[in-house]
Amino acid sequence: MKIDNKTLLTRGVVDVIVKEELEAKLKSGKKLRVKLGIDPSGADLHLGHMVVIKKLREFQLAGHQVCLLFGNFTGQIGDPTDKLNARKPKTQEELEKNATKYLEQVSKILDPKDVEVAWNADWLKNLTLAEVIKLAQTFTVHQMLERDMYQERIKKNHPIYMHEFLYPLMQGYDSVALKADLELGGTDQTFNLLAGRTIQRAYGQEPQCVLTVPLLVGTDGNDKMGKSLGNYIGVNEAPKDIYGKTMSIPDNLIMNYFELTTDIPLEELAKIRKSLEEGENPKNLKMRLAREIVTLYHDTKTAQEAEKEFTEIFSNKGLPEEIEEKKLSGKKLNIIELLAQTGLVSSKSEAKRLILGGGVKVEGTKVENSEVEIDVAKEKLIQVGKRKFIKVIGK
Repeated sequence: MKIDNKTLLTRGVVDVIVKEELEAKLKSGKKLRVKLGIDPSGADLHLGHMVVIKKLREFQLAGHQVCLLFGNFTGQIGDPTDKLNARKPKTQEELEKNATKYLEQVSKILDPKDVEVAWNADWLKNLTLAEVIKLAQTFTVHQMLERDMYQERIKKNHPIYMHEFLYPLMQGYDSVALKADLELGGTDQTFNLLAGRTIQRAYGQEPQCVLTVPLLVGTDGNDKMGKSLGNYIGVNEAPKDIYGKTMSIPDNLIMNYFELTTDIPLEELAKIRKSLEEGENPKNLKMRLAREIVTLYHDTKTAQEAEKEFTEIFSNKGLPEEIEEKKLSGKKLNIIELLAQTGLVSSKSEAKRLILGGGVKVEGTKVENSEVEIDVAKEKLIQVGKRKFIKVIGK
């Protein structure tokens, strides 16, 4: 797939700082060093995480050197961005374990052979106190406190810890260590990304350009995609779940998802947008969208099978051809415990939320409250949402 400079600078892009500088770098023919920094605080990625990975992939396809930087040191500090309280730091061992799983997932769309992987503990853990003080001289306390999140903390009388000021400095120093020409990130990372420009300049390097991408709205159509809200589409989820969840997005997100989660060229996106405006059935476009996403993370045949199953369940009011069976011991189980043990939910809080929303059925009957006891000694068909089914069989 050929990627031109127009696509690099416009598709799924919120801002480029400084655009004229990046345009000049791209036109020069130089192989740019494109940095993406990640603190692997979690191991499971969703399509929201992949928006910036897809942009990184575009630069890889355009022939530039992509640098995937894992914050096995900065992750121990904790990125304060958008947090009213200090983040709970992770251990270096936890971060590196998560990073390994992270790499497996991003390799679904990135070519791992052409990715430069770096770990910032390699240089940050060796900085002397004198070097940290020199680094701290590149910013003022006033500049740090101008950030909205700190102003919000001050209003709420929440503490601001000194180590949190070090985070953007360390992230900026990463750009010095990698000699980055460009750094990518979400719009919530703008301050940290710009710190790289300031610090590179202070260390005698040409400042990197910055390119920000939007935060993907979740399947609920309200908040940004996140596991805690249950509005996510996981990269490692079963193809049928990726397909089904995509079909559940609100119609007003169709074009946003086409642009941010698929490889369809800009020219074709314009045609899809026009067809939607002219009255095309949104369901037809969402089916195309779902196929594209499943194909990207699996393959065409798998996408076709996922669509066939979706059509069977929802258009023909049937059940999946194959339903997983789970043996549970005992006679009766509370519905929340049952959902947790079968793996139909990621947490008991998610189970409660689904029950309250009417999203859980036993033998086709909606579960009305979380206190219900289910007889697991007899076979039961459990349904969560529109796509998840499991047969419970007593031991």
